[in-house]
Amino acid sequence: MPTFDDSDFGFAIEQIKSKDLGRIRSNAGSTGEESMSNSVEIPATRSSIADPTPYMHQLSLTSSQKSRRGSRNSFGASLPIPKLKRHSRLSSTGSAYDGSFQRPSMPPPQPSREILAAEMQDLSDEKVRAAKDMAFVFDIDGVLVHGDRLIPEGQRALEILNGDNELGIKIPHIFLTNGSGKPEAARIEQLSKILHQPISMEQFIQSHTPMRALSDYYNTVLVVGGEGYRCREVAEQYGFNDIVVPNDIIAWDPTVAPYRILTDEDRATSRPRDFSKINIEAIMVFSDSRDYATDIQIIMDLLQSEHGRFHTKAKDPISQRIPIYFSQGDLLCPTEHPLPRMSQGAFRIGLEAMYKALTGEDLERVVYGKPEPATYKYADEVIMNWMDIIHNDEKLPRNIYMVGDNPASDIVGGNNYGWNTCLVRTGVFQGGENDETNPANFGVFANVLDAVKTAIKKEIGQDFNFDWSNARVDDLRKDAADIAIE
Repeated sequence: MPTFDDSDFGFAIEQIKSKDLGRIRSNAGSTGEESMSNSVEIPATRSSIADPTPYMHQLSLTSSQKSRRGSRNSFGASLPIPKLKRHSRLSSTGSAYDGSFQRPSMPPPQPSREILAAEMQDLSDEKVRAAKDMAFVFDIDGVLVHGDRLIPEGQRALEILNGDNELGIKIPHIFLTNGSGKPEAARIEQLSKILHQPISMEQFIQSHTPMRALSDYYNTVLVVGGEGYRCREVAEQYGFNDIVVPNDIIAWDPTVAPYRILTDEDRATSRPRDFSKINIEAIMVFSDSRDYATDIQIIMDLLQSEHGRFHTKAKDPISQRIPIYFSQGDLLCPTEHPLPRMSQGAFRIGLEAMYKALTGEDLERVVYGKPEPATYKYADEVIMNWMDIIHNDEKLPRNIYMVGDNPASDIVGGNNYGWNTCLVRTGVFQGGENDETNPANFGVFANVLDAVKTAIKKEIGQDFNFDWSNARVDDLRKDAADIAIE
């Protein structure tokens, strides 16, 4: 679906500047200048899959919205994403005058694969430059794993990128998933065990990871989705101060959701209080809802309330409406089930249709995750940071390959952002030669390993070998010596 600029709607709208975001922050937050020093701003947008069915609203702006463009839930405001802090490159290893490595107060280093790889790379300068000027961005579910089950080709692809190749070089790669609902550390630990490959926190982006920047703008928030209280834990780690979950509200007033009966454990772990005297400032759907009926009822009550206060009804459903954020917009996601299952996008469509039916207004909302621009802008930051860590070179490689299984998120998002896109047949996509609506621009592959090998051969050379061999180092040493003698 095409995107639109403000000028397309018949009136000019003043762009909100970075310095103006401070005035729309929560009173409980820090000053605008303090928070923005660690943020990157991009214009907020609506989802590129916002009109795939008649149940989703049209994206035209009405004249009633013109005066609200500076509000927190306005698409005219900048959408903050966190700016990563760079890692120090301090090292205890120095170089002596004769070129040999020296480690203060330690014995000389012994020959190792790392040293041999360094020699190999010194002798293959052109290939090394090409390897450092490319990067991979992987979706996870349907590309590397199915739920908790490994896709075998995924392990081998990561082994090659982690250095099991003729150069012994690490080829930059990160993980960009619309999965959510767990703290990043827990998800990384789980994936590392499944894939049998190390994954660093600095390589990993979940759909709600960029939402940590919103903790600077809101104090009391409703967090929805996920299993148990995991999303509350995620929000706490992101720095949100006052987090409310649906169980807290039901424990306070069971009539809010008459079909939901809390267990004794639910009551013991909830945090009820008088929400008729508290303003909830924003709604954040961090992960897939586990109880559509309850979550939609609570969200609808808040969206129609006066500034997020329960037991109230807004006189103006637009100006008094609090903002709502979704961590991603996928309609479907691959699981261990033979057919893809409904995801957070389906929940959002239902909520939008309900809001339209009850108020007559379109629901304005912000969506993160693929294919939204905020996620790709954040991915640039993560790639540059990872380049700095593994190659001491903080730059964005020119040739970036997105490997995904979902044409409506992985592929369309990568295409729109100027990446090379690779569509694999191990997840959502089970079509013909390519997806007709959102075709991958680099190609369609049976699995992730085929995609990785094809991309590497294109960038580094058709003769590139995907296995490490110590013997190859000796061969190159001999060739170099023969050339020197000649």
